[in-house]
Amino acid sequence: MSVKNEFIAFIHGLQDDICAALEKIDGKATFREDKWERPGGGGGKSRVIVDGNVFEKGGVNTSVVHGALPEVMAQQFGVANCNFMACGISLVIHPLNPFVPTVHANFRYFELYDQDGVLKDSWFGGGADLTPYYLEEADGAHFHRTFKEACDPFGKDLYPKYKKHCDEYFVNKHRNNEARGIGGIFYDYLRPDAQTPAASLLAFSQANGTAFLSAYLPIVEKTKALPYTDHHRSWQAYRRGRYVEFNLIHDRGTLFGLKTNGRTESILMSLPPVARWEYDFHPEPGSPEAQLVAYLQPREWVKA
Repeated sequence: MSVKNEFIAFIHGLQDDICAALEKIDGKATFREDKWERPGGGGGKSRVIVDGNVFEKGGVNTSVVHGALPEVMAQQFGVANCNFMACGISLVIHPLNPFVPTVHANFRYFELYDQDGVLKDSWFGGGADLTPYYLEEADGAHFHRTFKEACDPFGKDLYPKYKKHCDEYFVNKHRNNEARGIGGIFYDYLRPDAQTPAASLLAFSQANGTAFLSAYLPIVEKTKALPYTDHHRSWQAYRRGRYVEFNLIHDRGTLFGLKTNGRTESILMSLPPVARWEYDFHPEPGSPEAQLVAYLQPREWVKA
């Protein structure tokens, strides 16, 4: 099986596994699936869960699209008259309880061909990051440790490098470089070469995709039944506002999808159902909310 076909099979299986696990832990809501087709070639499966016992809103989407390379992409890559194939899984989960973190992950693969269908370029990208509203340090360490353990068999240098990429990417630069959350890992443009063949990059992406449930579900189980108040929900909505700002101002995937006439409903499924903004708001010094803000900067969550 080709790398492309193996990765496509993997993301569809991962979508099934993640949706089944989230439905089980929620105990009420189930995912609605929308299958869609892209006019230029290919399509996808968007799955959305809403109004659950645990998950207020979430989406787990897969897509496999192909065809003539859109002009905006051709300009970005510095090529002309090329075809492409892009496939991936992308998810965002917004829990109801403010003590359960929001989580985001995506894993993708891209191929570029000349007019004769000859493969000219290919690369992998992906990662996962955690956005808590309240946080116990042990939970942040668990999330990071799980992805470190997924990365380490492929090179001890990879987790520190991709953690740093994540810390640098998920930042609201217009908010004095305030981090969106506590990070995780993020990598892009991983191209096969003589030292690292495509099969190794595929295995690396599979390892990190498979690690997602182990990284996230124990935190959900631990926090989903904690009691909360309107005050906690208000803080959650305020921090969700920062999430919206990042996705609409800085996120490359969101902006690229909107500029290339992607499926808007799937692109914007990452936005929370409720968010708020308050002028010049600052949490009370010494409060749990202020503690969360203190975590929103690069830090070492696990030992190398």
